[in-house]
Amino acid sequence: MNIQSPSFENGKEIPSKYTCDGEGINPSLIIGDVPIEAKSLVLLMDDPDIPDSAKQSFGIEVWDHWVVFNMPPDVKEIKENSTPPGVLGKNTRGNMAYGSPCPPDREHRYFFKLYALDSMLNLAEGAMKQEVIDAMQGYILAEAELMGRYNRK
Repeated sequence: MNIQSPSFENGKEIPSKYTCDGEGINPSLIIGDVPIEAKSLVLLMDDPDIPDSAKQSFGIEVWDHWVVFNMPPDVKEIKENSTPPGVLGKNTRGNMAYGSPCPPDREHRYFFKLYALDSMLNLAEGAMKQEVIDAMQGYILAEAELMGRYNRK
């Protein structure tokens, strides 16, 4: 299984269009080679490079930017500036939407993580990332990752 973007290469800079310095919209994502037995997909986007002050203020280790679960397994593309099919969870800001990169201090890494599951998740809209991670344990068939970097100009 794989996930990539026509907007940036894995490990390279995310264009400012997709950040708080630009339009703040999600980049296009291309999904491929999903296992045939998959019943749903999960998409998580997070930033592990947050400053200690954010970790202390929010009581977290990683900033969650996007949480989407119970996506149909036949999704091949998430278009730019769109809401993916599926159920939206809450990001760290409490929004049920894409939260654009906006690092306060230096270059951060942003991980788009895709999981293929052999079941649907019995979670309500607005579930937090940790709830999704806990619920999908034992059901993961495949996973893929795309990482982009961003530093404010």
